[in-house]
Amino acid sequence: MAQVIPYCGLAPLPGNLVERFNFDPVLIGSLLLIAGIHLYLVRRDRSARFRAGLGWAAAAAAFLSPLCALSVSLFAARVGQHMLLLLVAAPLIAGATPWTESHRSPWPATMAFFAALWFWHMPMPYDATFRSDAVYWSMHVTLFGSGIWLWHALLGHAPGRAAAMLAAGTLTSMQMSLLGAVLTLSSRAFFAPHYFTTQAWGFTPLADQQLGGALMWVPGCLLFLWVALRSFRILWCALEPAATA
Repeated sequence: MAQVIPYCGLAPLPGNLVERFNFDPVLIGSLLLIAGIHLYLVRRDRSARFRAGLGWAAAAAAFLSPLCALSVSLFAARVGQHMLLLLVAAPLIAGATPWTESHRSPWPATMAFFAALWFWHMPMPYDATFRSDAVYWSMHVTLFGSGIWLWHALLGHAPGRAAAMLAAGTLTSMQMSLLGAVLTLSSRAFFAPHYFTTQAWGFTPLADQQLGGALMWVPGCLLFLWVALRSFRILWCALEPAATA
């Protein structure tokens, strides 16, 4: 049976990682096109242009840098790639979108993000991303897309939606922390693609998984907790005039 090569290539060794940039012309062209459209839409807003540029640069780094290849060797690198997309690129891009304040419920975006995060970090779907480019890109499109959708709801809401956003941000912080804790505190390694690729990097499969869980647990918890507290401050400021009237 022919060996299936993951989208990011075969697992790299420490000595050749710096050479493993991703020069996929379709991906590069797609990122340039989407980023160009976004920058054009916000061309009159200097601050939004800056945020959008940083956001798409972070997304490009996640997919085009040697981090892509390293994610074949290490689960922690795959989680790092996801955190770069979800906690850096997604909020910058969402914060630079030329949309008006959202008066809609945050719960569809919250549930979509919850489902994508947990589904793609379960062993069977995760393993499938190493055997199929279509599955690999389904993972990233749904994770990144739901992340942008959620961040837009959390960052761009009207004051009247602050209570709902506080609940959504808190729940997201909790569920991301829970998944990170499960991966970190587990006594066995779940992800077969990394059983024989971590030793070259000085990790056992379990230690690699635990590091990945910690990368998800702490930054994810803190950032979504911050945005929940931001909504709490908006809610408090909205209630204060009524309390003093």
